[in-house]
Amino acid sequence: MTAVTSVDARSGEVVTTVAQESTTEETAAACESAAAAFPGLEAMGRHGRAGLLRAMAESLEAAREQVVQVADRESALGEQRLNGELTRTCFQLRLFADVLHEGSYVEATIDHAGPTGMGPRPDVRRMLVPLGPVGVFGASNFPLAFSVPGGDTASAIAAGCPVVVKAHPSHPATSQLCSDLLTGAVREARAPEGTLGLVHGGQAGTDLVGHPAIRAVGFTGSYRGGRALFDLANARPDPIPFYAEMGSLNPLVVTPAAAAERAAEIAEGYVASFTLGAGQFCTKPGLVFVPAGEAGRRFREEAARRVGELGGMVLLNAGIRDAFSEGAERLGGAPGAEVVAAGNGPLAPVLVAVRAPDLNGPLLEECFGPAAVLVEYSGEEELLAALSALPGNLTATIHAGEDDTALTARLATVLREKAGRLVWNGFPTGVAVSHAMHHGGPHPATSNPLHTSVGATSIRRFLRPVAWQDAPETVLPPELHDAGPGIPRRVDGVLLTE
Repeated sequence: MTAVTSVDARSGEVVTTVAQESTTEETAAACESAAAAFPGLEAMGRHGRAGLLRAMAESLEAAREQVVQVADRESALGEQRLNGELTRTCFQLRLFADVLHEGSYVEATIDHAGPTGMGPRPDVRRMLVPLGPVGVFGASNFPLAFSVPGGDTASAIAAGCPVVVKAHPSHPATSQLCSDLLTGAVREARAPEGTLGLVHGGQAGTDLVGHPAIRAVGFTGSYRGGRALFDLANARPDPIPFYAEMGSLNPLVVTPAAAAERAAEIAEGYVASFTLGAGQFCTKPGLVFVPAGEAGRRFREEAARRVGELGGMVLLNAGIRDAFSEGAERLGGAPGAEVVAAGNGPLAPVLVAVRAPDLNGPLLEECFGPAAVLVEYSGEEELLAALSALPGNLTATIHAGEDDTALTARLATVLREKAGRLVWNGFPTGVAVSHAMHHGGPHPATSNPLHTSVGATSIRRFLRPVAWQDAPETVLPPELHDAGPGIPRRVDGVLLTE
């Protein structure tokens, strides 16, 4: 058996052995335990699961100091960042508790029997129900918000789906600690044993996706890893939904008017954004489009100055460090590219510049880490042509001037086809946990552009519709009884709020 070790991200030294990699049999046992827990978790009802989610948040809060300390040792993300991430993690657990209490997420719909323009209609009642056990892959760059206690876990359990998490090898001790805390909350809330499971190791990930008890998978990571698991999920005898977030370039456009008005200000914010967290955000704006001419030159000079002032950065693990070094070299050596600024020391930020007509090939491959490409465009048509050639993204950002109404409308039309979230006069590194948020986008940013992995509607990934026709009330879920359950419902075509 292979030991799973916890490594200090700053020193590279092994601190402790956390576990042994899960065998195929152990992963199967975790999946089967989740399957056994599924009926009981659904039977807890919306309010029971809401209590479970709140208990999970309280358990994490109570161990905040320990959780942050272990996560910082394994990630080097810093206590301030990780305290914020833990606050976010607890907030989203409580948000889903609120979603459950409010109840509209089930989309309860009742069409009573009666005459229609097509003849008599039967009594039909429809709502969303949980899919079943869900596999979740922890992300390297968010050891709390997108890992064991993260949004995939919170939304799946809210839906009524037990979860088996595959721990990320960058932070196994953090994963194990959070799993132990959440399992304690499961017991406290008297939820079924098996509501949350944890497995370690690469083979465990493969086994998890392939196990027949698993009915959907949430993944955040690289395109290569996500695509391999996506193919595995679809090669099963019974293909299952695989919701993968796989990286993004996140273009940011500075219009000529915006550059003329505030080039230095935008450049300052841009460098801070693409180097935030050592550039290890899925929403890092890796491409910035600036106009040719004096205003664009000011942006370039200010951005280069600020990049040059930065030192080397600590990345999450050896694999990411190697990939960043290779990626930065690839960007700088691309045809037509020029390295205009580099920080001091190894793993320091890099800014590469290129003309819009030369933006292709390796310059359109994500470089995970503090690297960015500045694209100089000459005129609106050259800009729009370059944007139209981009792959799918999680975000796209527009910095516009006060009188840019016509250009902004054209940019928004093009970028809406390329991204799941459009940002104006801001920066995309920061994803609010809310009802309206969408964190997804066209391929290759995600495997499914219809859903989000952040926000209240991410619960929709782990639900499926069922209709009951002429069914007695004894077999109907409470949400479909004639007596109103106190949630929004559509009855005979009319949306009722109570």
